[in-house]
Amino acid sequence: MLPAIATHALTRSFDGFTAVDHIDLAVEPGQFFGFLGPNGAGKSTTIKMLTGLLAPSSGSVQILGQDLFYNPIEVKRQIGVVPEGMALFARLTALEYLRFVGRMYGLDKATTEQRAAELLEFMGLADQARKLIADYSHGMGKKLALAAAVIHGPRVLFLDEPFEGVDAIAAGTLKAMLQGMIARGATIFLTSHVLEIVERLCSHVAIINHGQIVAHGSLEELRAGVQACWPPDAAAREENPPQGNLTLEQIFLKVVGGEAAAHPEQELTWLS
Repeated sequence: MLPAIATHALTRSFDGFTAVDHIDLAVEPGQFFGFLGPNGAGKSTTIKMLTGLLAPSSGSVQILGQDLFYNPIEVKRQIGVVPEGMALFARLTALEYLRFVGRMYGLDKATTEQRAAELLEFMGLADQARKLIADYSHGMGKKLALAAAVIHGPRVLFLDEPFEGVDAIAAGTLKAMLQGMIARGATIFLTSHVLEIVERLCSHVAIINHGQIVAHGSLEELRAGVQACWPPDAAAREENPPQGNLTLEQIFLKVVGGEAAAHPEQELTWLS
């Protein structure tokens, strides 16, 4: 079976700075895949290349077995995207926006109307359907962006920080919807700084740091790999073994070297 998402030596440079450096990824169909990294590690640049919003400097991307850059229209018909900035049309109402997106994906008018109504009800936006998007809160905009990303029933869904600014009730609704998509065979590629959400939702994770993939596998595989070298010195490991299963936060900090940042030698003089 072909991977739902595959990259080979994917690279992007900006004026001599390499933001993404020859990364190889493989995401199997039906996986809920988490893509993690510190600020500036290359996450957003990678997801922009995976969705055709940014051309790579070199390397390739295949989505559902098709090369994204040779078959962009065919690929984009089968994917949904919630980008970092949402990219909504502020002078449309929510209903007008979903109608526009549905027709752009080739849905007929009746199907577009039905799905738009269902999505607005599901997202708790039905009573705000004729309100301008410019007047929406950030959280309402996030829900509308997700509604637009799934109106055509995508086989692969890319989510860049989808829960940012969303209240707990709405977040629970969105999580249930995403897990339902996974149960029906869709593939979801999620970037988020909220590691608890990634740990709860995702079965597989990749971690990028300084533009390179530094860990890639199932949560169990990453946990076993980090536990095997906790800490790097064997004698110290016997004195300080990990307590129970490592959390994704512990794994992340070990892999990207975050312990030094968590325990700085220097302190701010006016806060110490």
